[in-house]
Amino acid sequence: MTPAAPHRTDDDLRLLAERAGRDLEEAPAPEILRWAVDTFGARFCVTSSMEDAVVAHLAAGVRPGVDVVFLDTGYHFPETIGTRDAVEAVLDVRVRTLTPRLSVAEQDAAYGPRLHDRDPDLCCALRKVEPLEEGLADYDAWATGLRRDEAPSRAGTPVVGWDERRRKVKVSPIARWTQDDVDAYVAEHGVLTNPLLMDGYASIGCAPCTRRVRQGEDARAGRWAGRAKTECGLHG
Repeated sequence: MTPAAPHRTDDDLRLLAERAGRDLEEAPAPEILRWAVDTFGARFCVTSSMEDAVVAHLAAGVRPGVDVVFLDTGYHFPETIGTRDAVEAVLDVRVRTLTPRLSVAEQDAAYGPRLHDRDPDLCCALRKVEPLEEGLADYDAWATGLRRDEAPSRAGTPVVGWDERRRKVKVSPIARWTQDDVDAYVAEHGVLTNPLLMDGYASIGCAPCTRRVRQGEDARAGRWAGRAKTECGLHG
């Protein structure tokens, strides 16, 4: 059993993150995850949108039984829910599914139907941002699958950074990877991926706000198409 991590203040965590971001910039992904596991123990988790299981697979290799946090917004494609279930069945991880306070029906009653069309920022706040912030209460550090090559908004992603809003350490072990790196890792290790990636989707979110990408578009172009919005609020 992984021992409990010592109590650390926000200042302790911020300094840890800043130092590790410098020291681990050139480190391979497993080494970054090893640092996170050794530093935070059970107070470290992986988050996954179930677009693929690359980071979950990497983390399970470092710490079998690691918590993998998934946000079930109520709007996911069936393929995404299927990928979550497959990850839980195949990998040595503990999947924790978080849900919003309101069901889709309750949100429709309170805010009107199709809030995602009228105010996508509010919809994301209710169905993604709030549940994640509540779900991360048990952790000091969380890992993401963010990569710098995905979009200009992610070009500065550190491999380890300080999440000021949540007061937690944010670990992005594959930040320096390219799509080719991801594809090679998936092929080499037989990693589970969402079937929609083979059907023209390059970035997979909620079904009402996600479309296939066209040739020449960046991976995030299919999210909230036609709007200036490019992020759901989980990452800034």
